[in-house]
Amino acid sequence: MGTTEDYTKIRRKDRATDDAWIKAFLARAEFGTMATVQGDQPFLVTRNFVYDADKHAIYMHGAKKGRTFENVNEAPKICFSASEAGRLLPDERAMEFSTEFSGVVAFGRVHVVESVDEAKHGLLLLCKKYYPHLTPDVDYETATDTDLKVTAVLRIDIESWSGKAKKVADDFPGAFYFKDVVV
Repeated sequence: MGTTEDYTKIRRKDRATDDAWIKAFLARAEFGTMATVQGDQPFLVTRNFVYDADKHAIYMHGAKKGRTFENVNEAPKICFSASEAGRLLPDERAMEFSTEFSGVVAFGRVHVVESVDEAKHGLLLLCKKYYPHLTPDVDYETATDTDLKVTAVLRIDIESWSGKAKKVADDFPGAFYFKDVVV
């Protein structure tokens, strides 16, 4: 099989994005999905995450027990995806129905962070992304060494990525958001 760059090749070049767009998207994306594997069976897990531009890595956390932790230790190759849907785009023909979207796919290797300092760094980045209105050690106690005995901090070292987006004109006929129509 080819390199991970082969996995990130985008067929529709008009929807491809650049690295700056990818970094900005990862900074605002609400959640991501990580694919691990056990034997020949893939497993998906959706998590909060944060992109660390200095390390070109993604941090997540979870339990030090369970399938994700076991899979990561057994097979560190990883696929990670974050996406968001925009408006649904009807047409006169069902085959032409479409959706606005934005998304990133990244490939690399995932590691359980062993360094206490790096684990605390990853957790603090997560808190700053999801709770930016709260001040560490003022509004909440930051992660302790005891916390890290039960919490695994995962770091995905990104080897390749791609991003793509589809956006149409604001006045696209009949465009609507899923949440506004489907109850």
